[in-house]
Amino acid sequence: MSSAAASAESPVVESSTEGAAAPRARTRSGRTIHARIAHEEFFDYQPTSTADLPDPRPLVENLTRCVIEILAGARELEQIARWVTDDVYSTLLKRQVISARARAARGRPAVRPAFALGSTIICEPRDGIIEAVVVVNSRARSRAVAVRLEGLDRRWRASAIHVL
Repeated sequence: MSSAAASAESPVVESSTEGAAAPRARTRSGRTIHARIAHEEFFDYQPTSTADLPDPRPLVENLTRCVIEILAGARELEQIARWVTDDVYSTLLKRQVISARARAARGRPAVRPAFALGSTIICEPRDGIIEAVVVVNSRARSRAVAVRLEGLDRRWRASAIHVL
């Protein structure tokens, strides 16, 4: 890399003559680093208040139903991709692969599970955050699915899903 290209990317600290303002870092192109951070914050996920969002109960129950079916191999993970964060998606993808390997090792096909949703408990620890637990009853056992929803960009997104 040439020295001219390296100096074009390195920040230069300018001090203000007003005395009270802190020094600002500028790149050689003239853009301030502060402006770049503000730009990233503007286009990042924006938190949304609970009052501006729809009732979370149907989404919690439908996500629970979908997650159980995804782990059973009866539903594709991509169907809920827009309702979960990237971390949740990657975790569910890992669990889906593990479940598929276990079914293949036993020689069992993917079958839509028979289950019924039991009680749903929803609490709001903070504005724009919903934490819920849904009990899932099947013939063999009962499970609990914990879901954390965050209001981002004027809709609910699951930031954590745990099947217990």
